[in-house]
Amino acid sequence: MSRIGRLPITVPAGVEVKVDGSVVSVKGSKGELTHTVASPIEVALDDNTLTVSRPNDERASRSLHGLTRTLIANMIQGVTAGYEKKLEIVGTGYRVQAKGSDLEFALGYSHPVNVSAPAGITFAVEGPTKLSVSGINKQQVGEVAANIRKLRKPDPYKGKGIRYAGEVIRRKVGKAGK
Repeated sequence: MSRIGRLPITVPAGVEVKVDGSVVSVKGSKGELTHTVASPIEVALDDNTLTVSRPNDERASRSLHGLTRTLIANMIQGVTAGYEKKLEIVGTGYRVQAKGSDLEFALGYSHPVNVSAPAGITFAVEGPTKLSVSGINKQQVGEVAANIRKLRKPDPYKGKGIRYAGEVIRRKVGKAGK
């Protein structure tokens, strides 16, 4: 039995969960999220507790069991607290500034790079070299942050580029380090 999958999910106060067949919808103070559960997995709601179960011990069912439970738990956390990824920019002349709800980066290219906020994502610029990506969908927040990081990945020689806050870049020695 999946150790993660068999854990019950407690629904906090202020969160409304509906289970309609294979569709689970979660509504909270920050917004609403829905997820379609894969076919062999079943979700049951009893007295502010969600339980995820599987009908058999086949490999596909076992792999979907813990995944489904984690996705539903992430939805509940998203509509109550939300998710946030912090990014920092390292490099001379590299900076970010807010243009309405969008971002404009100066990353050493011949032109500024503009990034528009998708639906459900908000950007916050805390300084010329610090920004954060926040939203209620964990997957979407991570993907948008990864796409921003991809604009100028951290360089292993000088350490310049966009990195996650607290990320450690393994440095290489250059030509002089024989």
